[in-house]
Amino acid sequence: MELPRVNKIVDAVLYEGYVLYPYRPSSKKNRQRFTFGRVYPHAYSVAQKGAEQCAIRTECLAISEGEQARIEVSVRFLHVMTREILELPKPLLALPKAMDTASLRVVPEFKVGERRYSTWQEAVEREANLPPQPLQQICDTPCRLPFNFPSSSSLEPIEDSQGSIVGLIRRRQEALVGAIELRAKRLDLQVIKITAVIVNQTPVSDRDLENQEAVLMQTFASTHTVLHLGGAEFISLMDYPPALHEAAKSCKNEGTWPVLIGDEETGDRSTMLSSPIILYDYPKIAPESPGELFDGTEIDEILTLRVMTMTDAEKEEMRQSDERARQILERTESLSADQLLKMHGVVRELRSFDADFFGNDRHLEVVEVNGVRLQAGNRVKIRPKSRADIMDIALEGKTAIIEAIEQDAENRIHLALILDDDPGKDLGFLRQPGHRFFYGLHEVEPLGETE
Repeated sequence: MELPRVNKIVDAVLYEGYVLYPYRPSSKKNRQRFTFGRVYPHAYSVAQKGAEQCAIRTECLAISEGEQARIEVSVRFLHVMTREILELPKPLLALPKAMDTASLRVVPEFKVGERRYSTWQEAVEREANLPPQPLQQICDTPCRLPFNFPSSSSLEPIEDSQGSIVGLIRRRQEALVGAIELRAKRLDLQVIKITAVIVNQTPVSDRDLENQEAVLMQTFASTHTVLHLGGAEFISLMDYPPALHEAAKSCKNEGTWPVLIGDEETGDRSTMLSSPIILYDYPKIAPESPGELFDGTEIDEILTLRVMTMTDAEKEEMRQSDERARQILERTESLSADQLLKMHGVVRELRSFDADFFGNDRHLEVVEVNGVRLQAGNRVKIRPKSRADIMDIALEGKTAIIEAIEQDAENRIHLALILDDDPGKDLGFLRQPGHRFFYGLHEVEPLGETE
């Protein structure tokens, strides 16, 4: 299924939450990973009395007037891979062709010179494709496509500066077994209800049922389904015609939700993405985004700035923890000022207002606080008083530069402040929102310093 327009969205869904800021194994956020779209083995679901799903179901509607309509289905997920660091009792000059690693000790971390190796988890993309099927045929006879991915194991030597092998990286994957089940039902001469089920049939031993790590190795992670029609169109389950209200409400989606995806401008209704993450029809990736951050909440600028403020030691751990985390760090460190500014946001829609909250004639040059004359460039310490929200708690005691002194329509005076330790302070001086904080005269303490 070659659908270039949807691939960026599909990849974003696939890697949502793969590794989270601060992108390091030592972070508590990253102790439990691959939390979206898990499809567990059937045996584990039974042992959990159905509390954990072993299948995801997508149901949606399509309009098909002719007999030529065809449907194809693609399921994508992450196959978890364990990366273990093995400590050797003594260095080796070469890696034997057949090496028994059962007696070797797995260590959380192993350091060779400046290089750090850590036991963690990686993942491999998997995809199973049901080729185009006549839609009418699916109405008469359900279709089923079994799939499986074999287990694997590999060893990679860890060498010291002299070229001796002092440790090993062992990567392991368990076999996965599943199926795509597809059926359809004609509701009237035009409307067809389509059902696609992805089921995990991987066998699990009784011993592994009690081991969460072992179960995760046999789970489909970040599972989602792409359905594509030829000669027919899908109906949005968010914006359907009133006449199809009952049909739309009868669609049962479990663990996933289908949305239209593709070219919204042309009204393309040929493709549905059924995602474990709630999306709207025609989701988009902002063109200003420089790349994946594995967080789909559109906070690229904040995450990028936070990566910039990491210590050298934290960056080194991030760089060596995971290949995709390393790519984030290298991309962040190579961003130009223009690229960073573009991430701050783009006005997609212009609206006119009668007047700004702060008009041009409301700009003040000098104010007095506790007998100290303040102007733009002076430094102050923030002492919030009139509010008590989480932002005020975070900014309490922070030092800042006065960027401007403004007076609102009710003659209240506000200081536009830019934090000294804001890595994006240049954006504040460009008067970009999110980097200027407004406080009253009674909420600052003059420091008598000027920039």
